[in-house]
Order: sequence, then structure tokens, then C-alpha cells
Amino acid sequence: MALKPVVLALSRSGEATAHRVAGVLGAQVHGRKDRVTKADAFFDNALDHARDLFAAGVPVVGVCASGILIRAVAPLLADKRTEPPVISVSDDGAVVVPLLGGHRGANKMSARIAAALGAVSAVTTAGDVALGVALDEPPAGWRLVNRDDAKGAMAALLSGAGANVVGDAPWLADLPKGEGVKLSATMTRQSDLGAAHLQFAPLRLTLGVGCARNCDPVELSDLVAEVLAEADVAPEAIHSVNTITLKADEPAIIQLANALDAPLCLFEAEALEAQTPRLANPSDVVFAEVGTHGVSEAAALAQSGASGEFLVTKRKTANATCALVLSPTPLTEFVGRSRGKLSVVGIGPGQAAWRTPEVSRLVSEAEELVGYGLYIDLLGPLAIGKDRSDFPLGGEEDRCRYALEQAGKGKNVALVCSGDAGIYAMAALVFELLDRGPEQMGVTDAARRVEVVCSPGVSALQGAAARAGAPLGHDFCAISLSDLLTPREDIVKRLKAAAEGDFVIAFYNPVSMRRRTLLAEARDILLEHRPADTPVMLASSLGRPEEYVRYRRLDELQVDEVDMLTVVLIGSSHSKLAQLGEGPRMYTPRGYARKIDGDLAG
Repeated sequence: MALKPVVLALSRSGEATAHRVAGVLGAQVHGRKDRVTKADAFFDNALDHARDLFAAGVPVVGVCASGILIRAVAPLLADKRTEPPVISVSDDGAVVVPLLGGHRGANKMSARIAAALGAVSAVTTAGDVALGVALDEPPAGWRLVNRDDAKGAMAALLSGAGANVVGDAPWLADLPKGEGVKLSATMTRQSDLGAAHLQFAPLRLTLGVGCARNCDPVELSDLVAEVLAEADVAPEAIHSVNTITLKADEPAIIQLANALDAPLCLFEAEALEAQTPRLANPSDVVFAEVGTHGVSEAAALAQSGASGEFLVTKRKTANATCALVLSPTPLTEFVGRSRGKLSVVGIGPGQAAWRTPEVSRLVSEAEELVGYGLYIDLLGPLAIGKDRSDFPLGGEEDRCRYALEQAGKGKNVALVCSGDAGIYAMAALVFELLDRGPEQMGVTDAARRVEVVCSPGVSALQGAAARAGAPLGHDFCAISLSDLLTPREDIVKRLKAAAEGDFVIAFYNPVSMRRRTLLAEARDILLEHRPADTPVMLASSLGRPEEYVRYRRLDELQVDEVDMLTVVLIGSSHSKLAQLGEGPRMYTPRGYARKIDGDLAG
């Protein structure tokens, strides 16, 4: 989904301009704390905040000096084809400068802002300046078939070659005329594409598909390829792939949509049944099976609207069907709904610097955030303006079930966890619910059809280890001391095995208000197998302003100085606590000294 831009207000002098720009774009205003009086969200550091938004793929409009935005995003610049727009606006609103993403929306966005403010849009992109159009960014409803050739074509046009426009494309009408570059505006397949011939396909085709459960993806893709060849149309002219909601999780259909780079749109059986009078091949058999007299034909018609007509009626193989409907003009909107998506994300210990760009992007794309309220709060401005559903500690199963069911309605949902979502967090419970049958209080069929994405985060043990030095430099394990879900005898058995194996151990959930004895028991078990002066690190509230790190000997570890926000790292018999210039540093040698000694002896 396209992310809404965020307007940054850095000073009182630019605050009014920021709100005017936000009104034009339908965007939020994020303001510098103590310098801006009114905003949807506030931030402390402009460079960090702009960088976080950029890393998440959010278009950034800064009412500030261009240099501030440049310094913020410079470390992240890599691929202009994927970078979001970055635009600077002067405090008085007189000048608008698209800095990045000119051909990914920045130039058009700048023009909108400039028109509304009566400002100058300082576009510097060569094509836009000299030709008034960017060939690699056609307008909505069009797709450039051979995008990789656009650079060469633009270079030729800028050198004065001239363009020969074939077909109806009013947005290309003002290009200088000539025979240097051919620009075809047509759905028909073109065989001689290259830097001297670009094809722009109008998105006039809606593809409807259906298939048997677990149909071979090759069977469906081959069928569609045959139909497109029969119709002599380019795949890039396909606006969308459309089917019944029952097929939301069908691998063959998902892979087809991905291969065509076209959105997958889903329709309930009732919506498809409403298309029955227009079907060329209605089927009572299909109706008995799924509640509509047609899937592929009906889905293609439902997407195209009343003006669509069949280009190819239903074609079928043993396990797949497809149909093509042609609309009179390019389509720019989508009906039906998308496949639901649940992103299970780990936000790290809390600070934005330890949150991965992928997690930030998934959170930014989500329509709804679900999680323990504190974890959502730690997202700061990324959570502003989104629907959120807070759940208390102890409501983990309700939390995961709710997130899955919301995604089952077609929503994009992020389930927010601290640390890493797959380490003592919600990811395992999500998959457990998906795996349960109805009789085991699983989730609905709609929830089972959603896309589930897990994105890694910095786990508590990683954060603690980084603060310590390198205590996990050799074999280690993690053990939760909570007996709410794990029988106490199992925990003790694992403690004894880890102690005997001489692992470095990270203790999660070491204590709670009522559970105070297992940590002391763990200490005593470990003391049977490793020295009393084995270093122990206690790390509380990692990555947050109240972070507190300290070291103890194993025999001096006291339960009363540990709480649920503390990670306990206990060294192996080989772990060291060295007093260095930066202070105490804990590490576990891997054995390089022994290797060196052996090499010298040899």
C-alpha cells in the first residue's frame, strides 16, 4: 500500500507552513519537541526521526533547510528505484525542493504543494525540466513495459532525437516530434522493444482466475500465458488478478499475482453471484460448490465494472480457469478487497535505533497495531494516526487471535512484540492458533487465509550482550524461568542440562511479583558446575532512558535486585569480566588462544 507522507515541522517559524502542506497532502504533522506548539506527534531529534521515517519507506516533507534532510537520510541511500520521496519546503513556503524520489512521486507531490502555496517548485530532474514528463513514471492507469530501457530513451530525447508517439496517450502529446524514439501506447504485444522503442500499456484488463485446491502453479500460469498470447496482449496491461475470497491463500493464485506484479483482489461469493446475468459460462456445479455460478468470469467482471466486456471468456484446464475482461479506459481504482496480512514484528528493546528498517516499514504500512500497550507506545510517532488495539499482559492468546481475525477481514495488521517476535513472544502462538483445528479453539477459515510475515528484532539477549561486550562469543542458550506455561520440573531439567553443558545462559522472565524462587534455585544449580566468581550481567530496561547495567559474581546474585524488565546473562566457566578503559567488559573466549598456542607449538 502507498504510505501517506509525513510533514516535519522543525521550528515555530515554519509551523504554519507545515500545517498548510499537511492539509494539501492529507498528511500528519510531526513537530520538534519544545520548538513547535501544535502537531500530531512530537520528536526529540530531527535527524533520527527523518531517518527512521525514510527507512520505513514513508515519504518525508520537511519544512526546513534541505541540508538537514540530506544529512538525515544520506547513510541510507542505496537504490533510487526504491527510495521514498524526500522534499524540503522553506519556512515561508516560497520554495519547494524535491530532493529524492523525483520519479517515485516527489516531483508530482512538489508540484501539488507549490500550486497550493503559490510557491516555486525547484524540480531538477532532467526529463521533467526539459521534456515536461518522466518516461519511467507514467500516470496512474499506465505501466511501462520495458522500464530498464527508459534511461536510454530519455537520454536520446534529451539529445534532441524526438519522439514518435503511436496510440492514444495525451500525456505524451507535448514531447518534441521526431523519429529517434518510438513510444507505443497500446496493450498489444510489441516485439522490438529497446532504448529506441518504449511501450506504455494501459491498465484496461482485469484477469479473473479460479483453481482447484493446491493446483500446480505452473498449470495456472501456463493457462494464463496461453490466454494472453491468444488475445495478443502484454501481461503489463493487466490491472489486477481477481478471484473468490475462498482462494485467498491458494499458492498458485498468489504466485501468479506476484509474477504479473498485479494486485490480488478478492470478492465474496455474493458479489460474484450478482454478476451471473453477464456470465458467458454460468455453472450450477460451481454454484453448488462455492455459492456463485462463476468465479473467473464473475471476478473479472466485478473488477471492471458495468462497462467491462469479455476479451476472452472462461478458459480451463483440469484444475484451473481464467477469463479476461476489457475496460474502455485505463483503470486507476480497485474494488473487492486485498488478502489480509499479519506482520508479527519485534521492535527490539525499545529505542528506535535498535529497530530494523523492515520492522519500521511493516509498522508504517499497517492499518492497525495490536499488542501490549507499552510496546505500541514505544513505537512513538510511527504509531500515531493508526487504529490500535491494546491488550494487557496475560492476554496473549486473545491478542494473537484478534490480530489474525482482523487480518482475516482483509486488513493489514501488525502484531507488535518487544525484542524478537520469535523469541519468547507472539510468533509461535500465532502459528499455533493457525495450526489448531476448530475443535481446539483455533481461528476462522478467513483468518487462516491471511499472509503472515515475521520480521526479526534485536532480542533482549542480543541487546544485553552488546552492552556487556561479547558474552555470547561461544555456545549459549536461553531459558525462561516463568512456570506459567512451562512445568517447573521441565525448567529445572533444562537448568541442570545447561549447567552441566557449561553454556552461557540468558534468563528470560527471571522473576515476577509472586514467582521469586526459581532464580535462586537456578543460581545454586549452576554453582554446582562453575566457579563462584563466574561473571553475571544484570541488564534492566535495555535501550531505554532508564537502562541500568551491572555485574555480579554468581555466588553473589540476589533475587531482590532483579525484576521482569531485567535480562540475566550468566557466563560459562570460561567467561571473563575484564576491566578495560570503557569499564568492565564481559566476554566468552571462543578458543583462539588455544589455536595460537597449538600453531606456535607446531
